[in-house]
Formats: sequence, C-alpha cells, structure tokens
Amino acid sequence: MSGLAQPAKALGVYLKDRRMKLDPVALGFSAGRRRTPGLRREEVAQRAHISPTWYTWLEQGRGGAPSADVLDRIARALMLTDAEREHLFLLGLGRPPEARYRKSEGVTPRLQHVLDALNPVPALIRTAIWDVVAWNRAATVMFMDYAMLPPGQRNILRHLFLDPRARAAQHDWVSVARFVLGSFRADAARAGAVAEMAPLIEELRRLSADFDKMWQENGVQSAPHEGVKEIRHLVLGPLAFEFSAFAVDGRTDLTMVVYNPVNAADVERIAGLIKPD
Repeated sequence: MSGLAQPAKALGVYLKDRRMKLDPVALGFSAGRRRTPGLRREEVAQRAHISPTWYTWLEQGRGGAPSADVLDRIARALMLTDAEREHLFLLGLGRPPEARYRKSEGVTPRLQHVLDALNPVPALIRTAIWDVVAWNRAATVMFMDYAMLPPGQRNILRHLFLDPRARAAQHDWVSVARFVLGSFRADAARAGAVAEMAPLIEELRRLSADFDKMWQENGVQSAPHEGVKEIRHLVLGPLAFEFSAFAVDGRTDLTMVVYNPVNAADVERIAGLIKPD
C-alpha cells in the first residue's frame, strides 16, 4: 500500500505548494483573514471548475488518479508554466501531458549567438511545422537567405516544393522531398500542431502537384537526429554535410539543426562566401 500512496502524497504536496504561492487579490479574491498564504482549496476548485471536495481529496492523496482533463484545469487554475504542468502530469498520471503546440516568433539573443558562433558551419532553428525562425550566415549562403522572405514564408517545405532553386540543389529531389514530407508530418502530429499546419498544407496542395501527390501517400517517418545531406551549391558545386538535430532546452517546440561539412576543406570554402556586414 505504501508504494501506491507515495505518488498521491507527492501530488498533494505539489498542489498545496503551488496554490500557496498565488496572490488571492491578484486573482480577484478577497484578502480577508487567511490562516495560510495563497489561495484556499475551494478557490482553486472554483478556478478549475471542479468539485471542492474532489480537489481536497487530491491534496490529501485520496480518491484515485485524476483524469488528464482535471489536471489540465488545475494547471490553468494554478497558472503553471509548461515545465510545472509537465511535472503535475508526471506526479498525477505518471506520464507527460499531450503535446501542446505554440507558435514561435523567434529565439532569444543568447540562442542566436550560439548559431552565430557556429559559423562557418551552417545551422538553423526550425519549429515543429518546419518554419525557420533563426539561422546563421553560413546557412544563408549554403541554403537560402531567409531574411529576404516575409516571416510567414520561411518554411522548409514551402522552399523545397515551390522554389526551383531548391529542386536544382538536390541530387535526388523526389527522394529528399518524400523524406522531408514524412518527417514533417510526424513532427507536426507529435507536437500537437495538426491544426496549425493545415493552412500550409492547403496552400502547398494547391500550388504544387508534386506536393499534393506525395501528401496523399500518407507517408510518415521520424526525422533522424543525424545523417548526411548532399547538395549542389551554385558556387561551390557538390557538397556533403553531416547534420545533427538537437532539441532546444526549455523549448520543446524548437529544433536546432547543425550541418557540419564532411570535407574539412569545405569549411574554409564556405567561410570565403561569408562576407562581413
């Protein structure tokens, strides 16, 4: 019995700790006379739209495991961050919550500095729906100048299927396109971004017959964390890169991809294309 009771007790301790850190007045409740700081149990229950008795039982480690819906309501009621919400689910259900996609408008200056420090090795950061939100100068000269595009058009699929230069740069465009599309589909679904990707899919199906055909094949595959990418560069000719993909700590919606040239001499050749500002 003690092994079963421990997780429930840990959940109750965490809930109590979180509610005691909230300001009742800031959330519209009367300051009044309170025996302890923070919200009362019934106030959390009111904000979460659940029974006060049920919430009390959760803090007391009684009543069994809560549902994901109840935990999500409590997370909002307690104004938990994404990391705190995940911890709540791990305590309550023994698993993280379903993915919840959030649109990214960019990266922090510190993260951009990391990209810049990698020059002349190309590197970029993309979202779960493969929008490119940050890049370094090497990526600009090797792949494309994303800064020349409006933010809403900086998408890897859009570039691959609609830009003739992207097609010409690939040794086997069909295989690359099918691989990228299958990886994109898996990434978007895993991140809970199916609704967010719908406008992009609709547009690409309308503008590209190749995309429409491949999309209907319903291919899915996990994007590898590492591999080899080969391109035909307009100036430098054939190039091969060993790419590695990294999750950005604290930003599960972002992936950093670094393209390290297979031939060490190509690093200097790329550096020669990077002109100072």
